[in-house]
Amino acid sequence: MEFESNPDSNTPHLLLLGLRRSGKSSIQKVVFAKMPPNDTLYLGTTTKTDARPAIKSFIDLQIWDCPGQIDYLEEGVFDAQNIFANAGAIVYVIDAQDDFTDSLIRLQSTIEHAYKINPEINFEILIHKVDGLSDDNKQGTLDMISQQVSEEIAEMGIPVEPSYYLTSIYDHSVFEAFSKIIQKLLPQLGTLENLLTAFAEKSGIEKAYLFDTLTKIYIATDASPVDMQSYEICSDMIDVIIDFECIYGKRPPEMDEAPMVAPMQYMMPQDDDQPAEDGLYNQSVVESEGSSLIRLSNGMVLYLREVNRLLLLICLLRSDNLEKRGLIDYNFQCFKKAIVEIFEVTKGARQAHRIDDGMARIQNGFTDSLRED
Repeated sequence: MEFESNPDSNTPHLLLLGLRRSGKSSIQKVVFAKMPPNDTLYLGTTTKTDARPAIKSFIDLQIWDCPGQIDYLEEGVFDAQNIFANAGAIVYVIDAQDDFTDSLIRLQSTIEHAYKINPEINFEILIHKVDGLSDDNKQGTLDMISQQVSEEIAEMGIPVEPSYYLTSIYDHSVFEAFSKIIQKLLPQLGTLENLLTAFAEKSGIEKAYLFDTLTKIYIATDASPVDMQSYEICSDMIDVIIDFECIYGKRPPEMDEAPMVAPMQYMMPQDDDQPAEDGLYNQSVVESEGSSLIRLSNGMVLYLREVNRLLLLICLLRSDNLEKRGLIDYNFQCFKKAIVEIFEVTKGARQAHRIDDGMARIQNGFTDSLRED
């Protein structure tokens, strides 16, 4: 199998599969390369497997975009043993505006072969290009596909439960889908959710999201239910801040591919065997203090804080709770300290109970009131 870029077989990866012209490359470019959706109309047919890094926040993850015209289950064409064994998930894309009979046949064969090689692999099915369908047709297509796939899996007798997503590159649905897909691959997800829940409860916050800055994928949220409207408005805030920073901010040219919040201090990570320069600490989690507030017309406030060069905390709270700004800022520092500890524990591959002990200690540091001196 030919690769357009050099993959690392030891790096966890997502396989982006589906028939030709189903929209796989468009998804990869929009979500992970920040290509405007309209520009995907000019993308050519994928002829080689394109393996590129996705996010580097808590996991080093690659997305492998596989050509749809190649039968990757044919022996000698696709090294199924090597590819499926190291894959965290198969993201199978179905064109909802086309006849998906052949696509479902390919999907069923893929599930059968991949499960034999890697029973732990996740199967994520994107019912794509639904922007051209009515709401009734969207739900009808979802029900039809999920029923057919479930019946075939039952006949195969394997304990697989695929997840289904209605997606389009012209709205937030594809970003929300990949948020949920990537969250399943995060071993720290439970720890992050508990921290966000404790932070939100102690700070009077309605909803809190931890975003990967470059992709706008949220890698964790608090325990309260996720609604599309709150996610969309928090996601849009990243675009607003980045656009503002691009116009008015200044940064070193080497940071061109890492848009961040302004104002802030840019600090380049150092190699492990090199001393830090200019008083900057050598660490994987770089310190920064970017922040922003946006007041909405409905009386809510968007509160953004930069955790590090890769992560943004965006919260939705009532304007009345801004009177507790000092409390919120204090609890954010506790939250940020916990994130640093999680990074260091993961980097050092320490025992899992160390994460739990550290999280409990940090959670106890959150407060719902500040005493005056």
